[in-house]
Amino acid sequence: MMLKTGSIAALSALALVAACGAPDERVAVPRADAGATQQISYSSVSLRTVSLPTYAASEDIWVSGPDGRIVLGEGLLWADDPGRAVTLELARYLAQITGARVASEPWPFLDRPDAEVELRIEEMLAYADGTFRMSGQYFVAPEDGRDRARLFALSVPIGGEGAAQDIAAARGEVTRQLAREIAVSGLR
Repeated sequence: MMLKTGSIAALSALALVAACGAPDERVAVPRADAGATQQISYSSVSLRTVSLPTYAASEDIWVSGPDGRIVLGEGLLWADDPGRAVTLELARYLAQITGARVASEPWPFLDRPDAEVELRIEEMLAYADGTFRMSGQYFVAPEDGRDRARLFALSVPIGGEGAAQDIAAARGEVTRQLAREIAVSGLR
């Protein structure tokens, strides 16, 4: 696989900013429209708090360098706690895609949800080849019906110069794709 020179340079620049002791900057994941809708088998869905790997759960933005090592982009921080943010993003996208009543835990309604979704992410990282990857497994436990477990591996290109905001946009896009995958394969 051929590496993108611009992406490597941008990721290296993130590490250089760290070395210069620049002040911390918070980077928000931009909101996007969920796109096409998908009918599902449930009118209400509870989403448990997403489980992230240690590096992805920190407020620091980590990237994979050209040598495969995960390095800290010091001075760059996520605007919100990543576990909370990804959980809320997924709940928002699932609600938009499905039209169902979707909420993250703790479930805020009196009646129980028709299904619960649990998500365990094993990889959530920007790579030197100019891609942002997310992989792991999700579980769907309906109140009535059969349980489901699915593996997923998603990858999107990091646009622009590969700057922090470009990485944040890629994370948002891969999260949107994951919500669509859960709606289509897990909740139908």
